[in-house]
Amino acid sequence: MSRASAWEAHERAVQRLRASYTAIPSGSPVRLAKKTSNLFRPRAATTAPGLDVSGLTGVIEVDAAARTAEVQGMCTYEDLVDATLPHGLIPLVVPQLRTITLGGAVTGLGIESTSFRNGLPHESVLEMDVFTGAGEVVTTRPGDDLFDTFPNSYGSLGYATRLRIELEPAPSYVALRHVRYDDAGLLTKALAEIIETGEHDGVRVDGLDGVAFAPGEYYLTLATWQHEPGETSDYTGQEIYYRSIQARETDLLTMYDYLWRWDTDWFWCSGAFGVQDPRVRRVWPKRWRRSDAYHRLIGLDNRFGIVDRLDRRAGRPQRERVIQDVEVPVDRLPEFLDWFDEAVGMRPVWLCPLRLRGDKEWPTYPLEVGTTYVNAGFWGTVHVGPDAPEGPTNRAIEARVHELGGHKSLYSEAFYDSETFDRLYDGPHLAAVKQRYDPDDRLTSLYDKAVKKR
Repeated sequence: MSRASAWEAHERAVQRLRASYTAIPSGSPVRLAKKTSNLFRPRAATTAPGLDVSGLTGVIEVDAAARTAEVQGMCTYEDLVDATLPHGLIPLVVPQLRTITLGGAVTGLGIESTSFRNGLPHESVLEMDVFTGAGEVVTTRPGDDLFDTFPNSYGSLGYATRLRIELEPAPSYVALRHVRYDDAGLLTKALAEIIETGEHDGVRVDGLDGVAFAPGEYYLTLATWQHEPGETSDYTGQEIYYRSIQARETDLLTMYDYLWRWDTDWFWCSGAFGVQDPRVRRVWPKRWRRSDAYHRLIGLDNRFGIVDRLDRRAGRPQRERVIQDVEVPVDRLPEFLDWFDEAVGMRPVWLCPLRLRGDKEWPTYPLEVGTTYVNAGFWGTVHVGPDAPEGPTNRAIEARVHELGGHKSLYSEAFYDSETFDRLYDGPHLAAVKQRYDPDDRLTSLYDKAVKKR
């Protein structure tokens, strides 16, 4: 498609979006009519039609010379990378799951192994068009109230229809070093030194994340971009990426496979479906070894309560779903891991350091400039008994994270009271911006979305 045709198609898609918005009855929830989701919070059912975003799923153009791309809001990172990588470029941060959308990573919060040097996805957005609750498309840039409040607003301020983003050079290969630490304090010290110097043992570090497998068994994976070819590993077949971290000290992946190394097994969560059993893996279709396929299976379980019924038959206590990503300051990480081992006991835990890229703070998710945080991601269930619907474990995690000066992402269940939520996520300012761009209150508020499940 020519450049002019791509822009014309984009404008037609925006018009369809406008028309679908007009068709939603006043008072009905406004939601996207899309097939995939990376949210883990239930919502009240609705019969109202959704927003037609079917034409907003692609890359409009890539400017290789300027290292920028014009991208539609519902474009998945899988499709975005497919468009940029042939130019030797990638987004500055590529979240780890293929079907996360660019607009979703900006209105939510995306993170990956380049976040220690490139921050969060919204920090590399140069300009975006937002479809607001007033039914208008507003072009907004850094420094505008709408732009600066948009990250972590989860659709409560509108939906991005177009984003102009920065790109960075990406060679063909990524060399990995898996470094083990027996002590969380030593791990923390190493993280701080790598982030300060950008290297480890004299070798540049371009990507940085880690895994806590057990108390006293921590790994950092140090990634270095390189042009030199070599024998590469393939973790889309019988081999499983996260297990390789414990089994080998070095590795080599193509850039493409590195970007999606976590997606094939949804980190380690594919084990819940038996897919890590070699006998099952051999017959499980490769096209289903993807995070979105597993997410659909989780949706079926939520709908029919299969696991709960099996637990009742076996006499096991009721499960509480504990699916969260939290950020704590790097120097508080050992405290959090010690507490988490004692109070929750789930392992593995993903560890991903991040810093704000520039000197600008973002009010709706207030990280401090110059402070290194570590994202701890943990996804599974714990047996807690009849109190499970009240979320006792999740509530304890919320309290502990904020005692340590951290924050919790809102893609999953949250249990805050409204006063605490407003204090943590700049509620009054968010409400003021929402009133300006959604005067008739057509869009669901962030608190109602994140906590009240609306």
